[in-house]
Amino acid sequence: MTLHVYNLLSQQLEPFQTLEPNLVKMYVCGPTVYDSAHIGHALSAIVFDIIRRYLEFRGYRVQHVMNFTDVDDKIINRANQLGLDSLALAQRYIDAWFSHVHDLNLLSAHHYPRASQTMPQIITMIQQLHAQELAYPLAGDVFYDVDQFPDYGKLSGRQLAAARPGTRVAVDERKDNAADFALWKTAKPDEPAWDSPWGPGRPGWHIECSAMILHYLGDQIDIHGGGNDLIFPHHENEIAQSEAYTGKAPFVRYWLHNGMLQWRGEKMSKSLGNLVTVDDFLAGHEADVLRLAILNGHYRKPLTYDEEIVTQAEQALKRLRGGLRPSPHNQTTGTAANTLRTLTATTRDRFIAAMDDDFNTAAALSHLFTLVKGLNTARDAGIGSEPFSQAQATLRELAGVLGLTLAEKQTGETADPFIQILVELRTQLRQAKQWALADTIRDRLQQQGIILEDSPQGTHWYRA
Repeated sequence: MTLHVYNLLSQQLEPFQTLEPNLVKMYVCGPTVYDSAHIGHALSAIVFDIIRRYLEFRGYRVQHVMNFTDVDDKIINRANQLGLDSLALAQRYIDAWFSHVHDLNLLSAHHYPRASQTMPQIITMIQQLHAQELAYPLAGDVFYDVDQFPDYGKLSGRQLAAARPGTRVAVDERKDNAADFALWKTAKPDEPAWDSPWGPGRPGWHIECSAMILHYLGDQIDIHGGGNDLIFPHHENEIAQSEAYTGKAPFVRYWLHNGMLQWRGEKMSKSLGNLVTVDDFLAGHEADVLRLAILNGHYRKPLTYDEEIVTQAEQALKRLRGGLRPSPHNQTTGTAANTLRTLTATTRDRFIAAMDDDFNTAAALSHLFTLVKGLNTARDAGIGSEPFSQAQATLRELAGVLGLTLAEKQTGETADPFIQILVELRTQLRQAKQWALADTIRDRLQQQGIILEDSPQGTHWYRA
């Protein structure tokens, strides 16, 4: 089986072939740290966490870099409103992000560069672009001359003549071409500034990612990821300045973009006032719930977020956990046992086939649910021991590839010994034929989310 991924640059599925054997160089655009991270930020991080986990599962070594944009108009404006230093404000939200990495079960990137710490590389890159006559200074600013890059627009499909200022691209009539973008911005009052050959100032938005990639991963990389709202102008501009600077193409082998998170059909954004922060979500739901909501769609498509989607993900989590309930039986032979062994093997193959199809997590997840159904059927048929534990080990392993922990809620675990006492008391009441009291214990436990399962070998309990 061969992994195929959808490459926006070619707009088609392509076999995945790395620049270096078994090594994947992956860069993902991270958040602009001017406010609390919301679940739209989490969506992108989780998508590329899943992609990295699967690549490592398939035997690749992944070098993962994710940046923080800590020098930006939004940060500066917010800091000035609050009377804070802009870099200190950014640091506050960077620290918060690292707590989210743990809470959301994200693999840590190998490097987390930020603009403020990459200034020498950024300035060097701008100097070289200027020396190559690909950029021009203008009253302390420096602009990239897109007319000097014939392939401009090859990622987004926009023709240069039709290109217009987009996100974070200010209209500036001084520029030679409206599509020319800032590499360096001259210092303004109440803004952070760094010395440069063009005077004090700060970098433009696009140059930082190119400089970071060149510094940490080299002239060419395998995967560049981010939200599809970054395709133009951000990623388009990265290509132009990077390929012109190095003289090597393609700058990125595979461009992968996740769809946007939507709240009832609208893009989730601060300006629309429909943000759900990561902290708010985790206050009421487990991290696996958000991950399951994302897994149940396709990473390139928009994800609609609402109460129904969350409820469905919570039910899906219960179903997966149900497959991990132990079996009180020890039968290992017969048709039911052989059926479970076969299902365990085919689940792995089908899971890989689904993920090899451009990381089709919804299909991969469906195979895990099929395995859970098989486990439940086998348990009811008296199967336990080796075939049962092997099937559960496969479920745990493949769920882990998707970043799911399937860990039970920590709350209430100190009550386990008391629950067991009630289960044993109920057994004694049943033996004494005191059915009403036994049923009362069962019903009251069920109201607390504790489910009892009776079998000839005894009563087993689990949390719903």
